[in-house]
Amino acid sequence: MPITQELARLLVLGTGDRTRYSLESFEFDYCTKSDEICNILELLPQHTSTGDRDMVQALQKTITLDEFLQLPETKPASEYINGAILQKPMPKGKHSKLQARLVTVANEIGEKQQIALALPELRCTFGGRSIVPDVAIFVWNRIPLDADGEIANTFNAHPDWTIEILSPGQSQTKVTNNILHCLNAGCQMGWLLDPDEKNILAYPAKQQPISLQEPTDILPLPEFMPEMQLTLGEVFGWLKPGNI
Repeated sequence: MPITQELARLLVLGTGDRTRYSLESFEFDYCTKSDEICNILELLPQHTSTGDRDMVQALQKTITLDEFLQLPETKPASEYINGAILQKPMPKGKHSKLQARLVTVANEIGEKQQIALALPELRCTFGGRSIVPDVAIFVWNRIPLDADGEIANTFNAHPDWTIEILSPGQSQTKVTNNILHCLNAGCQMGWLLDPDEKNILAYPAKQQPISLQEPTDILPLPEFMPEMQLTLGEVFGWLKPGNI
């Protein structure tokens, strides 16, 4: 059986799972870790068609940002970072609850007053990367609009406030690098939430990061959201259903 386009997509993106595929009569383990691609060429039998081997070799090459943006979207989303395609982990319960509540709370103030708009899982392409923050907040005058005055589908700009929520087993280094990429582009604030440790690292622009660990700690916010006030305890209190 030749390599299909779907298998080719999986080879590029990776899922973090061990899955068995069959290539002609030869079975092999697709054992990609979160940020790696198996060297499948070593696993292919010598009788495999030249076309199949050429496709695998092509998949191992770095692709450009423009080529990445032509690929179909994946679930969960994939990001383009330093020439590599990295797929985000599937959101789980704690992650999803915090993400949904952060969007709601931010928009209760920001959107109602036409100050800012919070959007979950929004692709932001800028500075040679294409990333998908868990929550991206844009100030009102930076929200791209289409010809009908509706929100655009494509955001080729950095968020003004980026929020990331760690999932179990997710690399904190990778997530932190995405926050720093936003800050270097002009983002005003970054948050990194760790639901297991009940800790938030805040990254104000042009300042040292702030570690918040006590329930009474007041969270630093970007200047464009002066009416929004939250404590660490309030945020992680949302993990209990019914706490809103």
